[in-house]
Amino acid sequence: MFTKKARLGGFRIPSAQRDMDVPITSDIVLLSGNSHPELADLIGNRLGVKSGGCAVYHKTNRETMVEIGDSVRGKDIYIIQTGTKDCNNNIMELLIMAYACKTSSAKSIVAVIPYLPYSKQCKMRKRGCIVSKLLAKMMCNSGLTHIITMDLHQKEIQGFFECPVDNLRASPFLLQYIQECIPDYRNSIIVARNPGSANKATSYAERLRLGIAVIHGEQKGAESDEVDGRYSPPTLPRSRTMDAGVGVPAHPAKEKPPINVVGDVGGRIAIMVDDLIDDVQSFVAAAEVLKERGAYKIYVLATHGLLSSDAPRLIEDSPIDEVVVTNTIPHELQKMQCHKIKTVDISILLSEAIRRIHNKESMSYLFKNVTLED
Repeated sequence: MFTKKARLGGFRIPSAQRDMDVPITSDIVLLSGNSHPELADLIGNRLGVKSGGCAVYHKTNRETMVEIGDSVRGKDIYIIQTGTKDCNNNIMELLIMAYACKTSSAKSIVAVIPYLPYSKQCKMRKRGCIVSKLLAKMMCNSGLTHIITMDLHQKEIQGFFECPVDNLRASPFLLQYIQECIPDYRNSIIVARNPGSANKATSYAERLRLGIAVIHGEQKGAESDEVDGRYSPPTLPRSRTMDAGVGVPAHPAKEKPPINVVGDVGGRIAIMVDDLIDDVQSFVAAAEVLKERGAYKIYVLATHGLLSSDAPRLIEDSPIDEVVVTNTIPHELQKMQCHKIKTVDISILLSEAIRRIHNKESMSYLFKNVTLED
């Protein structure tokens, strides 16, 4: 049966609603791809719904095959598929599953994508494109009628979709972890790894009644890493009729100062917060500076833990005491390689979102006290 008997991070479900059981209806089907079957099982167990019979596999030529064993005609379909380091296969599995349900006359198709791949490619860069806009179009064209995701890299990505998007927040779970699992957290200071994440750090600091520090600048690379112009376009011969460049001032290049900390972290617990941890070198460099400035413990908290490449080894050898991420992305292998990585379970939030959407209840409670900075 659908029940609401759990605690959502730092807030509780109202008792009047919590004690009301909603019976399972037969028109809901949970499907999952190969990206995160453990999370799909957790969500299914919380909802009291068995995962539908869906086989997703690859042929010898690496084409993705989807076979749905149960009837989905006239039913509400929830596809649980997150982004991992194998994001291209994750996307194709999701698109093919959604299209298979669409052509099988499903009533509605909701994608539960805890971590949306390509969310960092949401701005135009030189001769590139806005990949997250392309991905949104593909998802909507495949038949998806609703998206549930968590902590998008930029909240404006929701505008790329032509269907409703619920961008849930993991901050209540991480705030609860700080309060319950970090000893003497009152002696902490929230650290923004760069000025761009200062808003998120401010949001955490205000909720915990703590101070804030900002890391500014960057590590100076070797001369061999500098751009030498080999990737610039060839110079064109000067026009005989006119020179369009006359009178147009050149945009001066940015030059960041050496890495520095704005704020006092001496004798404090430094807590860095971000939405994604992938390449950890910048976090390690920031931790080394914080250690030099007198921070006696350093924590890193983030919603999504991709932890690519040799991230576990770098974390293990760094001054970072603990890296706390949610289970939006599977990282069991990385936890075996590094004992500093801890996991916070957010399956209850996703299952509650599914329950509310299926029963046509308001989602506003899940966004209570959420601000633009969260």
